[in-house]
Amino acid sequence: MQPSGKIVVASQHYPPDTSTTAAIMAEIACRLAAGHEVVVLSGWPGALPASQTGPGKPRVVAIKNRLAGKAALVRRGVSELLFAARTFFALTRQLKRGDVVLTVTAPFMLPYAVAAAARFKGARSALILHDLFPDVLVMAGLLKPGSLVTRTMRAANSLMFRALNAVITIGRDAERPLLSYSGMRRNKIRFIPNWATLVPAPRPVTSDNPFRKAIAARFIVGLSGNLGFTHDPEIVFEAARLLKDEADVHFLLSGWGIGFERLKQLQAAASLPNVSFVGRVEDSELEALLASADLWIIPYRKDVAGVSVPSRFYNLLAVGRPVVLVSEPEAEAALTVVENGLGWVVTPGRADQLAGAIRAASRSDDGTIAARAVKAASRFDRTTAMNAYAALIDELLRNPDLSDQR
Repeated sequence: MQPSGKIVVASQHYPPDTSTTAAIMAEIACRLAAGHEVVVLSGWPGALPASQTGPGKPRVVAIKNRLAGKAALVRRGVSELLFAARTFFALTRQLKRGDVVLTVTAPFMLPYAVAAAARFKGARSALILHDLFPDVLVMAGLLKPGSLVTRTMRAANSLMFRALNAVITIGRDAERPLLSYSGMRRNKIRFIPNWATLVPAPRPVTSDNPFRKAIAARFIVGLSGNLGFTHDPEIVFEAARLLKDEADVHFLLSGWGIGFERLKQLQAAASLPNVSFVGRVEDSELEALLASADLWIIPYRKDVAGVSVPSRFYNLLAVGRPVVLVSEPEAEAALTVVENGLGWVVTPGRADQLAGAIRAASRSDDGTIAARAVKAASRFDRTTAMNAYAALIDELLRNPDLSDQR
C-alpha cells in the first residue's frame, strides 16, 4: 500500500529550461509521479514540453522569478533571495504533515527556505547536494574562508542540516565536509550519483564528424559545457600555449559561462593557431560534439574535493573518451578516473602537468580505454538512480513523525 502523502519538488531550474539541473529534476519528478501525487514549484517561465504534461506527470506551479545573469552577482543574489522567500510561502500553502519536499542547491539559498517550511508544516525534507556552499564560493575566490559571510553561512548550514531528513550526495567525497557540521549525521547521507544522458557505447573517431572537418590536426582536445566560477580557464589556455608548436594537437572549445568569455579574451590577445571555438550546441548535436574529440578536459580550480561533481563527466565516458581532470585526487570524478583507468588527474594550477598529460594521451596506443570508459558509464545508470530516489522518498513518506529529528 502506497503512503498517502504527496511529494513537492522545489527547483528554480525546470523545463522549459534546458540546463542539466532542470533535466535532472524533471527526470526525478516524473519518476516519482508514477506512484505518487507530485507538485513541482518551478522558477522557470514558459510552457512545458509535451513530454512533461498529461496524465501521470507532475503538476507544475510557477513561482514568480526574475532571472539574472551569472556575472551580475548583486542582482542575481537579490533575485535568488526573493525566489527562495516566495518558495517558502508557496510551500507553507502546499505542504501538510506527512508530505515530503525535495529540493536542490540551485540557488544556494533555496534549501534554507525548504528546510524551514518543511519543519514548520511537519513535513519531511530532502536535499540534492550538487554544490556545497559556502565552500564553493570560497573555492572560487568570491568569499574569504574566515569572513563574516562565510561563518554566517556555515552556522546556517548547521541548522539546515539538523532540520533536513536526508541529504543526497552525487560524490563520495562530499561525506567528509558534510560531517564537519554539527547538525549532520551519517545516517542522513545517501549517495546517488548522476547518470549519463547518452547511451554508453564506443563512438569511433571519424573524419566526417561535422566538428572535426575544419581541423587538420590528428589529435583533438575538447572542452565543453558551462565554465563557472569553480573552473579554471587559464590553465586550459596556458596548456594550449605550451603545445602550440605541436601540429598534431588542436584544442576545440565549446561552451558558455564566464570561463568561456575569459578564454575568448585570451585567444583574442594571443591568436593561438591550435585553438578553435564552437558555439553552444543543441542537445541533438551533443553526441557528435563529444565524439569529435580524442580527449576531454574538465578544469577545476583547487579545493574541488567535496564541493562539486562535474555532471558532464558521465557523458564523456559514455562516448568512450579518456578524460584529463584538473582536481585533487580525492575528488569524486578523480577517484572514478583512477579506479577505472580512464585518463589522467593533474594538479590544479599546473598547466605544465596538463600539457604533459595531453601530450601523453596524443601518443598513447592504449586501445582499451574506450571500453573501460563505456563500462564505467554504464554503471551510472538513469534507472538505477531513479529507483534509488523513489526508494528514499518512499522511506520518508512512510516515516512522517519528526520527533526523532528535534
